[in-house]
Amino acid sequence: MNDNDEHSSQIRKNNLVMWIFMGFIAYLLVTEHWAHIVPYLPFLILLLCPIMHLFMHGKHGNGGHGGHDDHNSHGNQS
Repeated sequence: MNDNDEHSSQIRKNNLVMWIFMGFIAYLLVTEHWAHIVPYLPFLILLLCPIMHLFMHGKHGNGGHGGHDDHNSHGNQS
């Protein structure tokens, strides 16, 4: 049991070191290439809108479509 605790502790330490290293690399990339990023910021913001639209609408499902079919079938019977 103690081996598992040591192993999971080592994995958590490795993950922490990896995330710190990745954050440092991201910081260096942004600071060194900031002059190349700034002109494209308005386009990146505009591109964010359709990307958010695609990802946010994926969670709705098809639950609403069944209600429209039921409503139409009741309207045709009257």
